[in-house]
Amino acid sequence: MNSDAMGRRIELEPDSEPAFECRQITIRKEKWVTDEFEMLEFLGRGKFGEVKRCKEKATGRLLAAKFVSIIKEQERKDVYNEIEIMKSLQHPRLIQLYDVYENPSKKQMCLILELINGGELFERVIDDNFILTERLCELYILQICEGLNFMHKSNILHLDLKPENILCLSKDGHRLKIIDFGLARRFNPAQALKVLFGTPEFVAPEVVSYDKIGYGTDMWSVGVICYVLLSGLSPFMGDNDCETYNNITRAEFDFDDESFVDISDEAKDFINKLLVKDLNKRMLASQSLNHPWLNKSITPTAQPLPDDKIINTKNLRRFVIRRRWQKAVNALLALKRLGLNF
Repeated sequence: MNSDAMGRRIELEPDSEPAFECRQITIRKEKWVTDEFEMLEFLGRGKFGEVKRCKEKATGRLLAAKFVSIIKEQERKDVYNEIEIMKSLQHPRLIQLYDVYENPSKKQMCLILELINGGELFERVIDDNFILTERLCELYILQICEGLNFMHKSNILHLDLKPENILCLSKDGHRLKIIDFGLARRFNPAQALKVLFGTPEFVAPEVVSYDKIGYGTDMWSVGVICYVLLSGLSPFMGDNDCETYNNITRAEFDFDDESFVDISDEAKDFINKLLVKDLNKRMLASQSLNHPWLNKSITPTAQPLPDDKIINTKNLRRFVIRRRWQKAVNALLALKRLGLNF
């Protein structure tokens, strides 16, 4: 399948069958994960622990095992919150929870998750053999908004949307999954909710100023991701976190860079409706699905737009390399927090 805009099709494969049937999840304390799963290769490390590929001994099913330290009581509460939220998120755009184990004596928990093999979206689109077009960007942002729309209808906010949390379901298709609900929160619009966490480049102004958040808080992050995907440029990135936060608070950005010369007015309007300082004036996920930029027929037989241009990913490569470096630093800090010496 080719994503070339010059007279070729963009093929969005049908949603595959769920990786497993919807399950009743209970936290297993009578056994540890290694009693029922064979641990395979290391997949990665996040702020809260490591992830390994694993195989269920009874079925041979391949899944992912996310190990989380619960040395502190707050860490345990945070994992329990993540589990309860994931139980509510049965949707093809969201990673699915399979099982949970807790070992109180080891102060450790393990979440067994759907295995996603395609890697991070941004890593994939900068590959030398990948041709990125605006049409493909529409398709990717559409799926992110579909996942968020389901979450928001379930009164759940993600609160940590960033490129690393958008994965490709497979290495050769275009289906995406949103992952990592470790910072997600249930949201009651009638009650004030404030948070002071997130990834600096992608957090909304109301997070920086510790004001009330809402559904639009996630949509700001979508706007930043969309801006970066189309241009490779980070709209609010400063020389340090303090400068980045100041830029976010001002909420000033433009499309003056040459990277935006061939980007459609509809795409720019989509971003303009998301990167709005006032939370209450931001486009919601449900509204985004009806925006002219996304509200097009993208089907297995849809022809690309005649003027769909190939996007130069040179800037995006630089962005991804910088994010890799940041991720490596964060991993080292996580090891230090876990008390591991190296």
